[in-house]
Amino acid sequence: MALSMSSSGVSLISKFRGCLAGALFGDCFGAPFEFEDENGPSPVVLNKFFAKLEGPPFKSKCHFYAPKYAYTDDTAMTKCIAQSFVDRASLDERDIAKRFVTDFYTDTTERGYGGHVTEVFRKLRDQQCADPMKPASEQFNGTGSYGNGGAMRVSPVPLFCFGDYNRMIHVAKRVTQITHTHPLGINGAILQCLAIHQGLTLDPRGEPLDVQKFADELITKMEAIEEPDQIDGRRPYNTQLQLIKKLLAKEGGASAHQVQESLGTSVDALFSVPTAIYSFLRAQKPIPDIETDNKFRRTIHYAISLGGDTDTIASMAGAIAGAYFGEEEINDSYKMYCEYVEEILELANGLHKIAKE
Repeated sequence: MALSMSSSGVSLISKFRGCLAGALFGDCFGAPFEFEDENGPSPVVLNKFFAKLEGPPFKSKCHFYAPKYAYTDDTAMTKCIAQSFVDRASLDERDIAKRFVTDFYTDTTERGYGGHVTEVFRKLRDQQCADPMKPASEQFNGTGSYGNGGAMRVSPVPLFCFGDYNRMIHVAKRVTQITHTHPLGINGAILQCLAIHQGLTLDPRGEPLDVQKFADELITKMEAIEEPDQIDGRRPYNTQLQLIKKLLAKEGGASAHQVQESLGTSVDALFSVPTAIYSFLRAQKPIPDIETDNKFRRTIHYAISLGGDTDTIASMAGAIAGAYFGEEEINDSYKMYCEYVEEILELANGLHKIAKE
């Protein structure tokens, strides 16, 4: 099948660009609210925030201007992976590790990297990335990290591996293991990858998205990936996905508190990746206190409203929404307010070129 178009009425390149742009915008717009309030930002504040982004540029006495929101470690690592794929046209874990390290040590902007990953970067630098998986595998007495640092940067993988499902799972695992080797960290990245992949293959211009079916398909796919817990026999991510289905089925919609308590908003992959997926699915219908009919905006707005690790959850949710809706659904004015917009769109173009070959 020719890949200039997706299987839907939205062009594949629009979906690729929407995915990476959605990840960037969620990151940049979510960052100012990260762990600001345990209950999430006030609805009034968030509505005003997005109204300004979607309105005319800010005006000073002499000229119009648009203040730029900086991206965080989410985008910093995403762009390293995407650039490696584009430059190498293959998976090269050592090249990705080198890019992580070089970017971290040369970037003069504070990107919010966690202390554990910076320790991995130090060890990778000291051994010149000779064994790109070793430092991460040594963390936490050899158990590895179960944080969301792999999931937050995995969006280039389903684009790079579009059309090859098994390879996508393999690549998602490998790029995650450079910094996160705990099964919960790895499987969280794979789940995020699967959600983006489903978004890429569905038609937003047809029938309304069947959110329960979307979750069911993820459950089926994760059952083939997750090992049951040795203590209680449960599959952790499938348990969370079942919770998503229950929350979506609540009449009138689940409250923010119910979502925060059941799915979580922390830096743990298990308690943030499902929240991002839920945010995308919940945003298919109007949400109280969110003043927009645009479903892409509603997705990242809702993800931020839940509080906690707002930049990462909104970035992951934005990647899924962008992959589903395509670039056309994203308000064009957002481009004025984020750094690295043109570069991330060019990386999406490069990944699309690889997908066509």
